[in-house]
Amino acid sequence: MRKLRSAYHLLIAAALTLVSAVAHAQLSIEITGAGASRFPVAIPVFENEGSLPRGVTDVVRADLERSGLFSLVDMGLAAFPVTAVPDMASVRGRGADAVLTGSIFQQGDGRFEVRFRLFDTQKQTELGGLSMRMAPAQNRAIGHKIADFVYEKLTGQPGYFSTRIAYVVKSGPNAAPRYELQIADADGMNAAAALASREPIISPAWAPDGQRLAYVSFEAKKPVVYVHTLATGQRQVVANFKGSNSAPAWAPDGQRLAVVLTKDGQSQLYVLNADGSGVRRLATSPGIDTEPAWSPDGAWIYFTSDRGGSPQIYRTSSSGGSAQRVSFEGNYNVTPRPSADGTSLAFITRNSGRFQVAIMDLTTRQTTILTDSARDESPSFAPNGRMILYATDAGGRGVLAAVSSDGRVKQRLSVQAADVREPSWGPQSR
Repeated sequence: MRKLRSAYHLLIAAALTLVSAVAHAQLSIEITGAGASRFPVAIPVFENEGSLPRGVTDVVRADLERSGLFSLVDMGLAAFPVTAVPDMASVRGRGADAVLTGSIFQQGDGRFEVRFRLFDTQKQTELGGLSMRMAPAQNRAIGHKIADFVYEKLTGQPGYFSTRIAYVVKSGPNAAPRYELQIADADGMNAAAALASREPIISPAWAPDGQRLAYVSFEAKKPVVYVHTLATGQRQVVANFKGSNSAPAWAPDGQRLAVVLTKDGQSQLYVLNADGSGVRRLATSPGIDTEPAWSPDGAWIYFTSDRGGSPQIYRTSSSGGSAQRVSFEGNYNVTPRPSADGTSLAFITRNSGRFQVAIMDLTTRQTTILTDSARDESPSFAPNGRMILYATDAGGRGVLAAVSSDGRVKQRLSVQAADVREPSWGPQSR
């Protein structure tokens, strides 16, 4: 019988060995699709942007264009000062339905003030604006915040450009690999290692506060679940029972975790507190239960089980009880991941021998396959549900990719000469 995905991970990881070498490579992004109809927006260079060591405008433009929902209308090199209302008829005449204006003001303390305003050129109205202070090195963070503002005003959904992603990079020869748990901006920039190890690291999961990660590390020569506070680097063992400890998933309250343990036999679901106390078995199953994921309201835990003879997706009350089968199409559906609004479920399905990202409408139970690749795994929704990050194979190594929830926009994120796996999209920044 085919092993469930997490069990497969554990077996592969256990067969791997160690070594070192630092890899701080950035993820490069290739966009391979776009939305059916993109919103034309003009983003002239911000006035006085030359006073910044590194610009803001290009960050805003890149974020919006990469989303696949916007097309950029060229306005030349002229800046549109934030203090003036632009000639919206003229901008509209060049094909832009919205225009972002902005100015940079140097402050006496070495910082800068960034002011911007967004206008709807069709309705000839202002949609809003903000003023923010920044240090020179914060140009990317400020650019992401401005892009989030524009995205929300023009689509009605929160932006996701200020969020972060976590993933595992394996580098070095197979006989002596090195593993890094890396954290990067949603655009793949500013990658930094939160943990480096000669032993495998798998299953990173963001806490709802965006400040902690749970993951499984083999540094103790067996799978152990840790909770890692990113700001301090402090780590705490929360599950180190006999046998395997795997697949941590945070409850929406950030106070509990669902985990998979084999301490009482085969893989089963348990819930424990974030400090490792209060271990409680969720259910007793005749099959292997694994890959838990909480519903956004905390009422349900989705998981993978082979109790029916093949790996399928089920859900059970987070307080325990009988399980309900959720997936019925095909004989292999694993790794359920609910969207933040609870309306959709991303998962991996086997389709004609290929393992692909699919999405299910949880109201109608209609399923749509979103990718055309062959070895997808580890789907993870962006906080606004618009994009799904996942791992796949390209040229014999792991890369990250993202697909929009309607399948129209595709991106590929890769690190040169390294194997990238286990992506997890962080929560909305607070």
